Amino acid sequence: MSEYKISIHDMPEDERPRERLLKYGSDALSNAELLAIILRTGSRKENVVNMCARILSEYNIKQLSQANVVKLTRIHGIGTAKAAQIAAVFELARKREGFTDEPKRRIRSPADVYSLLYPKMREQKREKLVALLLDTKNQVIREETISIGSLNANIVHPREVFKAALIESSASVILSHNHPSGDPTPSREDISVTEKLVEGGKMLGIDVLDHVIIGDGRYVSLKDEGLVR
Repeated sequence: MSEYKISIHDMPEDERPRERLLKYGSDALSNAELLAIILRTGSRKENVVNMCARILSEYNIKQLSQANVVKLTRIHGIGTAKAAQIAAVFELARKREGFTDEPKRRIRSPADVYSLLYPKMREQKREKLVALLLDTKNQVIREETISIGSLNANIVHPREVFKAALIESSASVILSHNHPSGDPTPSREDISVTEKLVEGGKMLGIDVLDHVIIGDGRYVSLKDEGLVR
């Protein structure tokens, strides 16, 4: 990208990022220009577009999306206000991925579980086990975090899973957790925990419909694998 003049106001109007977006649409802009529109101002020594190009040469989009406000403020030229703007934009993007127009999210398949949870799960650096509490129409009543950390049959107790389900009068639950490695292949511990929870659900009259393991851009359904009956 060519170097812009220090002040964005010194640029010809048709070369300014906001004006280019209004004229040509957002897909015509570079990542640096899009980020520049969000941040709006640079510094006395650096044009905002140049600053954004520099930031994106040091951190790619994925790294920026994973950074919290504290980490973002460590980037030269990014104060608390700009860090909050960046964090807010990426959080909106994550929420957009899991958004549905349905009053309640209905789960029809493992793909629906993946679509709902992947935006939240993909950036987790530790394993996170959640339970989707469903009504009789397989609509999500609530999403409950059960544990954070490596799954262990001695730690994940059925009462922690089904306590919320009983409070919400759930008809069934679907379990899901992420593999930070990106590989969703179930481990022996994953299978052991699932079998334990399926049996616990049967005793309480709450069906465990599936356990979906989420990796990097893919998933494995233990029901599809014949491991949940």
